[in-house]
Amino acid sequence: METTVNPQWVKLVQSQHPEKLLPFARKMEEQTLAAIYGMEVDTYRTIKRQLTQQAEDAALELLEDSAFAGKVDRLPIQAGQTVIAIGESTTDDLLSWFELLRHLVGLRRPQDGIRFINEGISGFTTAQVLGRMSGIAAREPDWILCMLGGNDAMRIGREPAKTQVSAEETAKNLTAIRRIAADRTKAGWVWLTPPTFNEERAAAYPYFQFGQLAWRNEDIVRVGDIIRSLPDQVVDTQAEFAVPDAHLLLGPDGVHPTLAGQKAIVTRLVEALAGGAAE
Repeated sequence: METTVNPQWVKLVQSQHPEKLLPFARKMEEQTLAAIYGMEVDTYRTIKRQLTQQAEDAALELLEDSAFAGKVDRLPIQAGQTVIAIGESTTDDLLSWFELLRHLVGLRRPQDGIRFINEGISGFTTAQVLGRMSGIAAREPDWILCMLGGNDAMRIGREPAKTQVSAEETAKNLTAIRRIAADRTKAGWVWLTPPTFNEERAAAYPYFQFGQLAWRNEDIVRVGDIIRSLPDQVVDTQAEFAVPDAHLLLGPDGVHPTLAGQKAIVTRLVEALAGGAAE
């Protein structure tokens, strides 16, 4: 669905959610949020409504495949349960794999009353998520779906640039995040590896050039290797982004998935959880 409003406003509402950064502001009024974005409240509501419709339309397209729809029915998430996603921009996005999952389950199993809470925050590293884990655990989830490490792998500064978080520290942070969840909840846990990048597009992207930001597949694959070595179920999205048509799955910045990329991620997740595909 197309929108006639400023595309930069659409991008802000789609991927940046300031209310998540302040726990006491979770119930921030729409008028306040619109003012933070610098737009009228009617514009904000229009953008939110159109993004929600896009996500639902994408879910409906996926459900046209009856075999896939059956897998959504077989997901091990029970009626009345709470599902939390932990992640960064790939998760925080209002067109993300997690938002698509919300719509898939809502469309197929509306009577189950399953609650989906998106705790992804754009730009966050594993270290920042570690600091939020006690609050996340306090929400008493039955399932936690975790895709982290993309921002850890971001390199900053002129060459030789370093990653925001070293691979060794990423491994320690992920282990600590999982331990807090295990200590404070009985939630089922699922890891998702963060997708690989299109290095060419990322290197040519003006915003990344201005900020001296760089992305290397060797770094994100190393994060993937760490996740693949961890206990609990692992859904490996990196395999999806390594196919010949993977250029269609990433946007112009070479880092963030397109809606097609998000659909590929949620398809992989549903198939893995429903037992319909190899991890």
